[in-house]
Amino acid sequence: MPLNRRKFLKRSAVTGAGVALTGTAAAPAAGAAEGGGRRGPKRYALTVMGTTDLHGHVFNWDYFKDAEYSDAQGNAQGLARVSTLVDQVRAEKGRQNTLLLDAGDTIQGTPLTYYYAKVDPITAEGGPVHPMAQAMNAIGYDAVALGNHEFNYGIETLRKFEEQCRFPLLGANAVDAKTLKPAFPPYFMKSFRVKGAPPVKVAVLGLTNPGIAIWDKAYVQGKLAFPGLEEQAAKWVPKLRSMGADVVVVSAHSGTSGTSSYGDQLPYVENAAANVARQVPGIDAILVGHAHTEIEELRVVNERTGRTVVLSEPLCYAERLTLFDFDLVFERGRWRVESVKASLRDARTVADDPRITRLLADEHQKVVAYVNQVVGTATATLTTAEARYKDAPIIDLINKVQEDVVRQALAGTPYASLPVLSQASPFSRTSQIPAGEVTIRDLSSLYVYDNTLVAKVMTGAQLRAYLEYSAEYFVRTAAGAPVDVAKLTNANGRPDYNYDYVSGLRYDIDIAQPAGSRIRNLTFGGAPLDDAQEFVLAVNNYRANGGGAFPHVASAKEVWSESTEIRTRIAEWVTARGVLDPADFASADWRLTREGTPVF
Repeated sequence: MPLNRRKFLKRSAVTGAGVALTGTAAAPAAGAAEGGGRRGPKRYALTVMGTTDLHGHVFNWDYFKDAEYSDAQGNAQGLARVSTLVDQVRAEKGRQNTLLLDAGDTIQGTPLTYYYAKVDPITAEGGPVHPMAQAMNAIGYDAVALGNHEFNYGIETLRKFEEQCRFPLLGANAVDAKTLKPAFPPYFMKSFRVKGAPPVKVAVLGLTNPGIAIWDKAYVQGKLAFPGLEEQAAKWVPKLRSMGADVVVVSAHSGTSGTSSYGDQLPYVENAAANVARQVPGIDAILVGHAHTEIEELRVVNERTGRTVVLSEPLCYAERLTLFDFDLVFERGRWRVESVKASLRDARTVADDPRITRLLADEHQKVVAYVNQVVGTATATLTTAEARYKDAPIIDLINKVQEDVVRQALAGTPYASLPVLSQASPFSRTSQIPAGEVTIRDLSSLYVYDNTLVAKVMTGAQLRAYLEYSAEYFVRTAAGAPVDVAKLTNANGRPDYNYDYVSGLRYDIDIAQPAGSRIRNLTFGGAPLDDAQEFVLAVNNYRANGGGAFPHVASAKEVWSESTEIRTRIAEWVTARGVLDPADFASADWRLTREGTPVF
C-alpha cells in the first residue's frame, strides 16, 4: 500500500497519523530460517540497516576542494557508496528480510543541498526534485527521522521535500504548537511474512531534536513545538506494542551523551537516545543520530524491565552503514526478539553505485560549475589553520562583512548610533582562501553552515560575560608550562564552533587563570570597557537563538534579522570589491596570554 503523501498533508499537518505498510515477502530467504516443525519453534532473522547525518552527501566529492573526498583515515562518503553496501546486505539477507532507515539531517550541509534550496529551489513552480529525495528513493529507504537541519530552509522547503520522498519523514515529537498533535507521521509499521507462521510486525518510531525550537526559532515559533524524546517515546511505544508490534526500533536524531548544548534554555535533553533506552520499556534497538560520532554497538539496560536495548550510530556523511541483526522466535502464539546485535559496514570498502552516480550526474555538474565561479582576487593566502588559538585575518573577514551588513541595515533607525560589534567562530581547521582567484567554493568552505544574521543589543557587562564564557574553550595552562596546540583547545569537549571571536573590542585571554576569570585588559576605542554602554552585536541565528548556551544573547533585544545566508553576504562583499585584501578587514582584537605574557 503506497504512502499517499499529498493526501496525508491535505488531511492535516497535525493528524497524528502513522504509516502502516505490508511487506510483500513470501517465504523466508537468506537470514530468515524456518524452524524444524515439531522439532522446534519457528525462527526469523531480520536486518534493519541505518544511516544518519547524511547532510547532502550523495557523492564521494568535496565541493570545497573541487576534488574527490579524502581524509587522513582514508574514509569515503556519500549515498552512492551506501547504495552499494545496501545492495550487498540485501543480497546476503534477502531484500524481503530488511529495512532501511535514516536518523535525520538530510537536506542541509553541502553546496549540493544549498543549491537546490536557494539557487534552483525545489519550491519554485515546476522546480526540480531534490537530489536527496531522488537518491534515497532510488536506494529504497523505508523511513527517515527528521533532523534539526531539516528545518534550516523553512517549513515550505521541508514539506516540498517530504512530498517528493517515497518514504515517510517521521517525527513523533514534532507537534503542532497549538493542538500538540503530530505534524509528521510519528511511526512506520511493516509486516514481514514468514511461511507457516504469522507475520512479524516491525514498528519504527521517529524522534527528532528539541533544539529545533531554539536553532530554527524564526521558522518554527508559534507553528511547531518539540517536546522531549523520553516523554514522547513513553507515549508512543506502548501504543505500537498494543497495535501488535513484535519489534520496536527507534530512529532518533539525538546523541547518547545525555548533555545539551543549549544549557537550561529548554526543559528537554538534546542528546537523549540513551535516556530513552533506559527509561522507556518496550524498545529493542535505537538508531542514533545528531552527534556525528561512530558507535558500533552500545548496550543500555532498561531500568524498568532489565532488558537490554541495542544502540548504534553510524558515522555521518554516509561513511558508515549500521546493521541491526534481529533473531526472533515464535513462542506461545507470538514472536519474541531473542537477540539483537549491531555492526557497521564501511563505505570505503566499496565502489560507488553507478546507478546513483548516473541518476544525479547533471545535478552534480551544475553545482560544481556554480561553486567554481570566480568572484574576486585575493592579495594573500588566508587560512584557518591556527584560527582557534590565534586571531586570524580570515575570521576577521567574516566579522567585517557582518559589521558592514548590520551597520547598513540599521542606518536611519534609533540604533544607528550604537557601535556595531560582531561574533564569528573558527568553524573549520582546513579552510583556505588562496592568493589569486577567489571562487564561491573558497568562501563557502570558510562558512560551512547556512546561518543567517541577527542584530542584538547588549551591554558592556553582558559582553564581558559572553567573552568569559567563550574563553572556557581553552584548557587551563600554567605560566611556563609547555604549550601543545593540539591540547590547548576544546576544554570539556567544547567544539570549535562554540568558540567566538568578538570584533571591535580588544582583550587578552589569560589561560593560566581558572575559567570565568580569564578576560583581561578589555577595552573599547582605547579605553576600558564601560559595563553600562550599549552595543549592537552582529550574531548568527544559531547563537542568537541560544545555540552554544552563551549568556545573555538569546534574551537580548533583537533589532534586526534577515534570511540571506552569511555565506552569501561574504560572497557579495568580495564580489562588490573585486579584491580581497587583508588591509581592508584584518584587525588585532584578542590574544592568548599567561599572567600577562603572550603565549604566541
